[in-house]
Amino acid sequence: MSASHPQHPGPCRESSPAEISRRKFLEQLSLWLFGIGAAIVTLPLLGFVLAPLFRKAPQQWRTVGPVGAFKIGETTAVAFLDSSPLPWAGVAARTAAWLRRTGEQEFIAFAITCSHLGCPVRWQQSARLFLCPCHGGVYYEDGSVAAGPPPRPLTRYAVRVQDGQVQIQAKPIEIQRA
Repeated sequence: MSASHPQHPGPCRESSPAEISRRKFLEQLSLWLFGIGAAIVTLPLLGFVLAPLFRKAPQQWRTVGPVGAFKIGETTAVAFLDSSPLPWAGVAARTAAWLRRTGEQEFIAFAITCSHLGCPVRWQQSARLFLCPCHGGVYYEDGSVAAGPPPRPLTRYAVRVQDGQVQIQAKPIEIQRA
């Protein structure tokens, strides 16, 4: 034989109908098995990624001190544990709020984070304003925006008095995304 003619293993033969159906069956079986395997891997990953979107944010009442520790008309910083601390959060699990006593048993609490980008705001007693040093955000004493870039008022926490103790309902705080 010359090198110009490749060798053929034999004459071409046609596949029998039994071989065709067996081949199609094996093709379908492999596709189904691949699909099942992909679902086994993908579904838990999707659940892990999407579950936080459907999980309700935890809210817990946190005691911040006895009623008598706060003077009527004064705004005070109070610290408490975040509503959803991670086991490894350590000191970062502590958060704070600005608490104002408005009456014998009435209190208002504001988040210490600016609604613009989450910088900590401070209470300026002499001006009776909350000031954000980062971008010039200013809030009135009721938490509403007075000036600067904040898109909405300071976040308020629910406050209650129970057994002589002031409690704040801790919750995650939304921050404007740039």
